[in-house]
Amino acid sequence: MILEGRKAIVTGAAKGMGAAITTTLAKQGADLLLTARDVAALEPVAEEVRAMGRSATVVACDVTDEAAVEAMVAAAKEAFGGRIDILVNVAGATGPIETPVWEIPADGFRDVLVTNVMGTFLPMKHVLPTMIAQHYGKVVNIGGTSGLRGYRYRAGYSSSKWGVRGLTRTAAIDAGEFNVNVNVVCPGIVETPRMRKLVTEKARVRGWSEEEVDQEYVAEMALKRVTVPQDIAEAVLFLSSDLSQNIAGQEITVDGGWDV
Repeated sequence: MILEGRKAIVTGAAKGMGAAITTTLAKQGADLLLTARDVAALEPVAEEVRAMGRSATVVACDVTDEAAVEAMVAAAKEAFGGRIDILVNVAGATGPIETPVWEIPADGFRDVLVTNVMGTFLPMKHVLPTMIAQHYGKVVNIGGTSGLRGYRYRAGYSSSKWGVRGLTRTAAIDAGEFNVNVNVVCPGIVETPRMRKLVTEKARVRGWSEEEVDQEYVAEMALKRVTVPQDIAEAVLFLSSDLSQNIAGQEITVDGGWDV
């Protein structure tokens, strides 16, 4: 197991990609701290981890609240005997859907930036000192292909994912000399409840069927298939392991060949 004995935090671990990432890291030997705002939703994932013989600590945390993040990181250090080897930032928000720039409410734009950028920054801020002190660490952020190019009618979300990408690159420079790797995985459309919400809203606004929206996405992909959460989990596993020991500040795109 390539993560035997490693200690990992996963934010947004309750559903979809977060749950798949959590169980994949556990299968490869990591002990986990799972965090999200909805603790009840975390428990089934934690039980899966424990069934594999790994430890799973559940902590409620709003990743945009610095005091809550600081407390969550302290709980992780206590659970892990002072170490934190891996941080995976999955928690995020969708923001306004199918809305041109001039119609986006200011609050909606602000909220998605705060959740996706500040919610990635704060866990990094409070975990990196531990990684630096132990001279070892892997930070994997979840970005998106909308942070690699423009994304029509999704200015808030796209802006936030460009922000995550810039934060990742800069943090990689800051922390690299301490043997800490910071990278980002950029999913395209991933078959999760969040994707279903997006498809439903697009279909409603356009007067299309959901199947037509699905087909539009698939038609733009080289591989002609939608990404599933496990595809993202495998990329995160690679960046969380020493197989990626000389990779820093980079994006791994997992989108079926949409952004080519």
